[in-house]
Amino acid sequence: MAITSFRQQSPEPDPDDSNGKKKSRRNSRKQQSDTDDLLLATAMADETDNQEERIRPHRLADYIGQKELKGVLEIAIAAAKGRNEALDHLLLYGPPGLGKTTMSLILATEMEVNCKITAAPALERPRDIVGILVNLKPGDILFIDEIHRLSRMSEELLYPAMEDYRLDITIGKGQTARTRSIPLPHFTLVGATTRVGSLTSPLRDRFGLIQRLRFYETDELSLIVQRTANLLKAPITADGAEEIARRSRGTPRIANRLLKRVRDYTQVKKLGSINQEVAAEALEIFNVDPMGLDWTDRLVLTVMIEQFNGGPVGLEAVAAATGEDSQTIEDVYEPYLLQIGYLHRTPRGRVATVAARKHLGYD
Repeated sequence: MAITSFRQQSPEPDPDDSNGKKKSRRNSRKQQSDTDDLLLATAMADETDNQEERIRPHRLADYIGQKELKGVLEIAIAAAKGRNEALDHLLLYGPPGLGKTTMSLILATEMEVNCKITAAPALERPRDIVGILVNLKPGDILFIDEIHRLSRMSEELLYPAMEDYRLDITIGKGQTARTRSIPLPHFTLVGATTRVGSLTSPLRDRFGLIQRLRFYETDELSLIVQRTANLLKAPITADGAEEIARRSRGTPRIANRLLKRVRDYTQVKKLGSINQEVAAEALEIFNVDPMGLDWTDRLVLTVMIEQFNGGPVGLEAVAAATGEDSQTIEDVYEPYLLQIGYLHRTPRGRVATVAARKHLGYD
């Protein structure tokens, strides 16, 4: 259809011009090639999404870890289903990769409703969020990732939608402007954020449940790695799963990512199952040490110890010495280094701890 439309819009070549037909054929082949590339890219994206969908747990009973959160949600789900009502609005916050999106999909499965997933940066204009809200069905779950990045106008549209289940729209301008209220079905808004402090108080207070996702323990991550390995049909031993879990920074997303890299290494080297020795050998190739530090983590600590005598040193000085962006160091690398006690923040600057020196082999 696209090629036919293209030919109808193209001017007829001059019969005396031999280049006309050649140009038309080239354009047709190019458009067909672009269509094939688009279909191929779509197929690859669908295959990746299907793989991720297969790895995600679909029931609360299959969700590993977050015991306190699961206990709270089990009560909320049972109460809502007993009253035949929609689940109360839920705000999930915590570091990335801990399962906020997965939890929203599990809630939809447990409540037997649909789940619509979007991100706050995609809702820049009011009509974007209006289109989503008016198409919701009773009991549906609307998941908004990075909800702290909502625009002011989109956020204000959510206030009556969350409290009174109505949508207030202003039609017209000036003296002819009038407000129209559109009733909405009772739905559940699940917001996810890595910066709960960036949410405005009016929005945060409208959530009935506010829950924090914590980092995972090694034994929990080990079970997640074994489950993912079974789904990927990658044979793995208990000590191999524990070795991968130990280097995963307490995050399931990183654990699954490292498992895929170890699986690739095992497949190429034809080593059979993934045991502790194979996992350690593979992860060393990918510059992930036994504490989960990658090359940049070790570079930051090494620069602080060797060039600044361990600190205190300012963030901008560390960024200049390492060649990394200061915002990247502060948001990506520092949180884990602070969590494991390898870095301290003081009023005078950053300080590398004794544990960091020992880990890197310094006296």
